[in-house]
Amino acid sequence: MTMMTLVWIILGLFVVIGLYLGVVVFSPWLKEPEAALPSTGDSSRAEAAESGSGLTRPVRFTVDGIEIAAELYLPDDAAAPVPCIVLNNGLGGTREIVVGAFARRFREAGFAALTYDYRHFGASGGEPRQLYLGDLQVADCRAAVAFVRQLPEIDATRVAVWGTSVAGGYGLQLAAEDPGIACVVAQCASLDHGADGRLIFAREGIGYFFRLFIHGARDKGRARFGLSAHHIAVVGRPGSTAILTGPGLLEDCARVFGAGFDNRICARVMLTPHGPTASDVIDRVRAPVLIQICEKDPLVSMDGSLGMASRLGALAQVKRYPIGHFDLYLGKDFERSVADQIEFFTQHLLGTEE
Repeated sequence: MTMMTLVWIILGLFVVIGLYLGVVVFSPWLKEPEAALPSTGDSSRAEAAESGSGLTRPVRFTVDGIEIAAELYLPDDAAAPVPCIVLNNGLGGTREIVVGAFARRFREAGFAALTYDYRHFGASGGEPRQLYLGDLQVADCRAAVAFVRQLPEIDATRVAVWGTSVAGGYGLQLAAEDPGIACVVAQCASLDHGADGRLIFAREGIGYFFRLFIHGARDKGRARFGLSAHHIAVVGRPGSTAILTGPGLLEDCARVFGAGFDNRICARVMLTPHGPTASDVIDRVRAPVLIQICEKDPLVSMDGSLGMASRLGALAQVKRYPIGHFDLYLGKDFERSVADQIEFFTQHLLGTEE
């Protein structure tokens, strides 16, 4: 290599670094995309959330020195200790959204339930805000299970893990390492990330991933310089800069989550390792698993979910519904979903059939 060649290589590196810093990290034109949810007059989410009776109390536990805000639901007519279900919300969700309605129904059926905010979300600690890292959320779930097991009201030998959407595999990950997990529910769950990614790529194309890469690079670059996080939307319309895109998804999200949902997430989500997934450890699971599949789900591959069920063999119970990703959270589809879950929990936590 000649000296002139070396000089050109060095100059080229400076140009690339300059473009990265000037165009991606510090450029004023690369702004956070619009993330506001459209307004909706649908009140079904609020109606579902108001059902139930019994004792609910705020509780807190810590993970890696970070305080986690949670709610403990206890049945008012059951003799302690009682079985407990730890609920894990989907991408960007907090305990006020979606999971509370399920927790109330579980309490009515005689189970305790714990809902909580992942670190970096809701009322829990952690900076930057709205940071999603899969391995950290699994650790939060692990800590939640450990927390309820030491409560006098809870039977530590009968703890189940419930998860929905991107968190649907968290229970499988815990059950693979912890034989004390009594059973698992995976609702419209992303269990096979490879199959789900191919489904999204076929619909959205390379432009979707390019947009996420550019914004992710900006967020990671800003983090390296100690600057504020750069966010993108969790849910958006087709062609927008959002993690979850597809026809009608933004409107469905607004209908289900309502105005209280913070539709932002740190853009580095696509460029950050998230640790092992459910598909990496599913062969070590020994607990019964209820897998609920939405057959018209544009985000989760049905073939991928059925493949994971096949690997579980006799441990898996599969329920299929002819609906979309967000439909299980509302109305008659919510009622059907939660009824199937209560039947499953009654069998595996109480040892009886309804």
